[in-house]
Amino acid sequence: MAKDKDKENKTFFTKLKKRPPKQLDYLMQDLHEKEFEKTDCLKCANCCKTTGPLFTDKDVERIAKHFKMKSHKFIDQFLRVDEDNDYVLQSVPCTFLGSDNYCSIYEVRPKACREFPHTDRKKFQQISDLTLKNVSICPAAYNIVEEMKRRIKL
Repeated sequence: MAKDKDKENKTFFTKLKKRPPKQLDYLMQDLHEKEFEKTDCLKCANCCKTTGPLFTDKDVERIAKHFKMKSHKFIDQFLRVDEDNDYVLQSVPCTFLGSDNYCSIYEVRPKACREFPHTDRKKFQQISDLTLKNVSICPAAYNIVEEMKRRIKL
């Protein structure tokens, strides 16, 4: 369904960037909270199955400590440096995703995972490219954007 809406969404986000409504961040927070009251990520986990998060230096330190490893050992075992010079997983699906869709490092997971799909971020209009990508990955992000388009007439 996201593919069918891609062109419409790109047009919408182009307009949104130019004229974001004053209360956009509050609206997005509300839409995000309402969607995640009814969405169970454990039934999907598509984000973990199809994409890998960026790992900040703080993420690496925290997760390595969790495994009682040195940071460089954690990096060697699980990560690689991508074309943007960021640490990312060596492969997807995520190494830490179980067959039950539970994350084995949930309590110490990367910031990017904690914040996904970023639909409640401040200055939401600034991450339209990321949101368009996430709509194709995450059913909750898709639903949030569809409701946002219904509420905001541009």
